[in-house]
Amino acid sequence: MDEMKDNIMASPTNSQKTVSDDEEIDYSIKPEFYDSDLDDKDELWVQKKRKGGTSDAVLSCPACFTTLCLECQRHEKYVTQYRAVFVVNCKIGSDQVIHQKEARPRRAKSGRQSSEIESNPAGNQTFKQVCCLVCSTEIGVIDEDEVYHFFNVLPSES
Repeated sequence: MDEMKDNIMASPTNSQKTVSDDEEIDYSIKPEFYDSDLDDKDELWVQKKRKGGTSDAVLSCPACFTTLCLECQRHEKYVTQYRAVFVVNCKIGSDQVIHQKEARPRRAKSGRQSSEIESNPAGNQTFKQVCCLVCSTEIGVIDEDEVYHFFNVLPSES
């Protein structure tokens, strides 16, 4: 048993044999997959997709970081929510329909009802669940007018 301990101690450890990755990389050769113009090419691609439109953010899935929307508008009151018409990598869940009844109509100071309530006299809205196409994470809903309302997304600078 003592002979085994001596043999183990005498052999060099794995850390003594390891060579640093920096010593193996030849920095005089340009990397095969590097493109210094890639950011400019990506920006032109996004501008082409937006067709001149502007956006408050680029939206991504919070679970897998897949791009969901290149052109959206931030909600005026709820700053973590967005709405959009054109999306990518989204699937509509047909099995779950959400009905939302609006609260009782509020009277304005002049005693009239607000214009939003008058434009929707039934007061009911129907929404369908929207999920990420890649990982199926719920990211928002779509309304009857086919406007997407995102509430579970990661916004980034556009």
